[in-house]
Amino acid sequence: MKPDEIKKLDAFFKRTFRNPEMQVKARPRKTDSAEVYVGDEFLGLVFKDEEDGDYNFSMAILDIDLG
Repeated sequence: MKPDEIKKLDAFFKRTFRNPEMQVKARPRKTDSAEVYVGDEFLGLVFKDEEDGDYNFSMAILDIDLG
């Protein structure tokens, strides 16, 4: 993803979840997605659908996290 897209997504996540600790970061070896964090905790990936321009956020929730 382009830096300007990452900046817009970062602002969106902070605003939507009312959490200034959320961060959207470029992935080291991938350009089709970005990583989403709260502090140092990895939450998931956000992908851009190049066909329609929408973004999709994917987050795995582990069973041990629910305990």
